[in-house]
Amino acid sequence: MFLRRLAATLPWALLALAPTAHALTQPQALSVAQGETDDRIAALGRLVAAPDDRTAVLLRAMADERLKLTADHRVLIATDATLLDAATGAPVTLPPDAQSSLEDVMLNNRLRGELDGALAALHLSSPDKSERLSAAKALLDAGGDDARVALIDGAIAKEKDTTVLDALRLARAAALAASPDTAKRLAAAKQLGESHSPETRLLLNQRLADEQDPAVQRALRHSLRSVEDTLAWGERLGAVFTGVSLGSILLLVALGLAITYGLMGVINMAHGELMMIGAYATYLVQVAFRQWLPGGFDLYLVAAVPVSFLASALVGAALERSVIRWLYGRPLETLLATWGLSLALMQGVRSLFGAQNVAVESPSWMGGSLSLLPGLALPTNRLVIIVFALAVLGGMALLIARTRLGLFVRAVTQNRPIASCMGVPTARVDTYAFALGSGLAGLAGCALSQVGNVGPDLGQGYIVDAFMVVVLGGVGQLAGTVLAALGLGLANKALEGVVGAVLAKIAVLLFIIVFIQKRPQGLFAVKGRAQET
Repeated sequence: MFLRRLAATLPWALLALAPTAHALTQPQALSVAQGETDDRIAALGRLVAAPDDRTAVLLRAMADERLKLTADHRVLIATDATLLDAATGAPVTLPPDAQSSLEDVMLNNRLRGELDGALAALHLSSPDKSERLSAAKALLDAGGDDARVALIDGAIAKEKDTTVLDALRLARAAALAASPDTAKRLAAAKQLGESHSPETRLLLNQRLADEQDPAVQRALRHSLRSVEDTLAWGERLGAVFTGVSLGSILLLVALGLAITYGLMGVINMAHGELMMIGAYATYLVQVAFRQWLPGGFDLYLVAAVPVSFLASALVGAALERSVIRWLYGRPLETLLATWGLSLALMQGVRSLFGAQNVAVESPSWMGGSLSLLPGLALPTNRLVIIVFALAVLGGMALLIARTRLGLFVRAVTQNRPIASCMGVPTARVDTYAFALGSGLAGLAGCALSQVGNVGPDLGQGYIVDAFMVVVLGGVGQLAGTVLAALGLGLANKALEGVVGAVLAKIAVLLFIIVFIQKRPQGLFAVKGRAQET
């Protein structure tokens, strides 16, 4: 047992001394490709201890199960086009009978784990910080093997970056967790509690199952509780963020309805299709940038925001002047008319772009995520949409409360005959207000194009939720719309984790029905002389 452990440990210890690289040979490649598992692991360690340019290629091909053995014990690497000599990389041509006799190099789970560690070890000296960090995390994920401690100690001695150093220290603790020395295992168990990642939780559970010493078991359990508590908080905060993200999308979708339905009394069933137009406008701007301004592709979304607003606003103004202007004061007829318009708009889009979804690519600056806690990564595109929704809300509030158009809209909404007598052009205000609500729907479509599919049925998945937000918040009440959107988003995500997505939707709908029965005016009632008297 001692000799087997020494054979596995010595090559990794030699690697810490950073010897000079030499050319890979066929006997070396053969020693890791066939033989007993312990012998292959020892050969693997010797190979990584003195790597050359072909070492990583050989190990990667071995991990991908692309190594082949010939009848005369030569190691080849299979590619899509040809066979390569594992030592030199030169193409190899074999007669048909020799090709049919090629054998696959077999791997077991133990060898796979050693391969992962070896590949990670090759990147610990990389000049690229991200590669060194990935290598340290790979060693941590590889689990306990104190044979790698000397290798990690050598990397720690040379590392200057604090982030990579922290990852290397945790990888060292994970390696020491398998040490035969009880004191080392105890220290490693305590240090692993400082890492609050799902991989560390898995490693602690594995070590706890294998550990026999009571003191080490207690330390492992304490560290495991600490890791699980931190991960639980990350999951809770992640659920809250997901609810806020959904609420911001519902807010964007419902803001346009807060005008067309809340202020104007039009049950606009084509609101979802106006969102769809905004999404397709974003797609066309993306296509234009890719074709004519490829160097500025990352800025296409900035140009798509006003384009999507104007496209939906113009379509909305055309609908209002041609159809809806004749139906004010008759909400059920507006419902039927706009439902027919929605079908026409969907069919028009299908005729122009086809029935299949179109691909909308997010700019590079919207990719990735922001890591705040272990297990809590906030997608950048969702964060941008939340900020965008707040900006649209602020602009909407300023427009309604501080501009001449906002004053006219409020006047016409509260008392159309008196506003007309005071010289307010009510017909023009109706068109402007409906175009504004439609433009806001276009902005919602622009945002949705970054998180979901863009197709003719885009708006159908949000129209019911948007009406629920407006009705729950209170017809015509901007503050109520905000609270209702965030409340529904948080409630949906909270219930999804308990009862599932479908039952969560049903539960939220039942709550709204009961709430409206008890409080028909919604969260915020419209105040005025008629209500006060």
